[in-house]
Amino acid sequence: MQHGRRGNTANLLHYNATFRTRFTTTAKDSAGTKTVASDLLLVASIAKALQHPGGILYLERNGECIPLSEDVVLQTLHRNSLDVSKKLDFFHWCSSRPDYKHSVETYSQMFKILSLRTHQHSNDIFELVSSMSNEGLVLSSSTFKLILDAFIRCDKFDSALQVLDYVGRNSNGARCLDPDIYNSVLVALARKNQIGVALSMFLKLLGSSSAVGNGIVIPDAMACNELLVGLKKADMKDQFKQVFSKLRETSPYPLDRWGYNICIHAFGLWGDLVTALSLFKEMKEKGGSFYPDLCTYNSLIHVLFSLGKVNDALIVWEELKGSSGHEPDAYTYQILIQGCSKSYRTNDACKIFNEMQCNGIRAGTTVYNSLLNGLLKSRRLMEACNLFETMVDDDGVRASCWTYNILIDGLYRNGRDEAAYTMFCDLKRKGNEFVDGVTYGIVILQLCRDDRLEEAFQLVEEMVARGFVVDLVIVTSLLIALYKQGRWDWTERLMKHIRDGNLVPALLSWKSSMEVLLKGPQSKTRDLTPMFPSTNDVAEILNVSNVVVNMKGDGSLGSEDIDILYDENDSWSSSPYMDQLANSVTSDYQPSQSFSLTRGVRVMAKGEDSFDIDMVNTYLSIFLSKGKLSLACKLFEIFTDMGVSPITFTYNSIMSSFVKKGYFKAAWGVLHAMGETVSPRDVATYNVIIQGLGKMGRADLANAVLDKLTKEGGYLDIVMYNTLINALGKAGRIDDANKLFQQMKTSGIYPDVVTYNTLMEVHCKAGRLNEAYKFLKLMLDAGCAPNHVTDTILDFLGKEIEKVRYQKASIIRHDAP
Repeated sequence: MQHGRRGNTANLLHYNATFRTRFTTTAKDSAGTKTVASDLLLVASIAKALQHPGGILYLERNGECIPLSEDVVLQTLHRNSLDVSKKLDFFHWCSSRPDYKHSVETYSQMFKILSLRTHQHSNDIFELVSSMSNEGLVLSSSTFKLILDAFIRCDKFDSALQVLDYVGRNSNGARCLDPDIYNSVLVALARKNQIGVALSMFLKLLGSSSAVGNGIVIPDAMACNELLVGLKKADMKDQFKQVFSKLRETSPYPLDRWGYNICIHAFGLWGDLVTALSLFKEMKEKGGSFYPDLCTYNSLIHVLFSLGKVNDALIVWEELKGSSGHEPDAYTYQILIQGCSKSYRTNDACKIFNEMQCNGIRAGTTVYNSLLNGLLKSRRLMEACNLFETMVDDDGVRASCWTYNILIDGLYRNGRDEAAYTMFCDLKRKGNEFVDGVTYGIVILQLCRDDRLEEAFQLVEEMVARGFVVDLVIVTSLLIALYKQGRWDWTERLMKHIRDGNLVPALLSWKSSMEVLLKGPQSKTRDLTPMFPSTNDVAEILNVSNVVVNMKGDGSLGSEDIDILYDENDSWSSSPYMDQLANSVTSDYQPSQSFSLTRGVRVMAKGEDSFDIDMVNTYLSIFLSKGKLSLACKLFEIFTDMGVSPITFTYNSIMSSFVKKGYFKAAWGVLHAMGETVSPRDVATYNVIIQGLGKMGRADLANAVLDKLTKEGGYLDIVMYNTLINALGKAGRIDDANKLFQQMKTSGIYPDVVTYNTLMEVHCKAGRLNEAYKFLKLMLDAGCAPNHVTDTILDFLGKEIEKVRYQKASIIRHDAP
């Protein structure tokens, strides 16, 4: 039966071929159009033959009897009953026929078919592209785009680039270099995070533009914007600048308003305020569809906050509401609340939050998290708890795992250890939805601080059982605690919990290499002092951060300056303050800054790529916590010689230890070295500076540093307030300390037990006992729990009061008749 069917198929093909040959030579209509009936019969016969195994052999045997045409081939390729492989075999068989040559249309149809199975037929696509080129046929723009899209859709980015290279090298492919082809491809690559491939294609397009002439191959605004966004997300700063520079050189300039906003945001966050403000000025000069919109203002406010220019950001915010013609949206309020909360401008953050609610804009989880974090760090515990209740109960906003992490960390910071641990235990019982590795890390860190190592290790075992990773942050906390207590016999217990992770090989390799290097002799040419030279006077500390010089040299404009500048600018401008910021940019302006809201952290948590500097910071924390400066300096020397770049936390740690040991000039040397490699500085750096100046008895310089910091847009956290109050009090500047205390409360930061203890101590030692007692009463009224230091100060206060009473009694007895 099977042989019969095959014979019938062959006979049918022969009959149809004979019939079609005889029919098409005699039967034509008046317009010269072929009759389609014979084509349909022939296509049906070919399709039936191909459906059988070895059907292509029948075509080869009877090939000379089968007259082919473009219509027959196209109709055969359109048959749904044939799979891709059969159609491809038929296409190749047609190519081998001496009396037939494929057209552009048949190639295009075959490319459409293969694009549906790109994973399986990528090599076939390359062969057809090469065959088409050899036959002198030009790949159409739509087909070329189809091929590129197909490769990108199945993540074959290298294949897409190879096709692009092949067509670009082919002289016949010049017509395919049309930006309409590549725009969607660039967008797809960028959105699939294939930034390197997209960048390569972009540069190739611009290169072909110069070769072809007249700048005809330039991606459109959307493609350029997507590429810039991808480069920004990947933190490819140099490549971003390269693309930006090339776009500025092209004509016409392809960026639209969205592109301007992207560049303003990127350059601003990278510290290049010059370029960001110049682009804003350029947008206003162009006008029309380029005129700054709400997104532009949001980007600029975000940039000003990130660069530590909080005052400027708030002035621009008022300008946005007042005269820009734009209404703030939810993202605007989110930027403002996050920035104010990070900079301890808690009162401003609460005011903006209330305004947001009055305007009918619903706050999301991110806004609540930012405000909760700011309140807890400002020691406003009750307000934070009330806000959390409002968030969950009244507004119905879902609390995330990060929300609970903020609450637990805040409770620990505010001395509510029992409440924090109780919340942690309650959340654990609810499941992994409410806790994560960060939650465990917060609690483990606190247990290590309290020398409760056994409980900390139990939590490590528990988090491993729950499937959480023991990361380098937890390892660091445990290592420091082990070293402080001298429990190195527990190191193997720690290693057991991290042995399954990817940190172990790197950790063991690092540890062995470090031990070998530390056993070597320390360099005599790079001893402690030469490593951090400080030849200048301590007063030069005020000029260390002079990398920021804006229009007035003080970091922001005063209100009296603003009034003058408004008169000098366009009175009809919708953004006079922003105009002044943009106009103040000159060619010699330094784009860096000396202060940032971003704080240096002990561990960067970027995986094994940053493992070296992570472990440097870890071991520095261990050595410095025990006062082993020699080992710390040796470790710092080893890694700087190896080319590892220290981060802000590294310098802050060393400088803080030098200050505690009284090596003040060496500390200033660290600050100078830091200024050469790390910019900007954070609030922890300034805390160390003020602490050192206070210990040296230079409260005048400490106060000057504070003035300089605030003028540059910096902020003071509670640690800096306490440090400066202590420095001023010990220097006998009691009134200045009291003013700083009032400023602290005005800014929205609630004093803690350290603040009250410091104020009571300095007033006691200054003989101002009534005021010391007043601060004790304020402390109790505020619900701030005393500690053992308070008891010591109260004992001293009681003795001083008794001494005064005794002196008064002696005077009375002496004056009595």
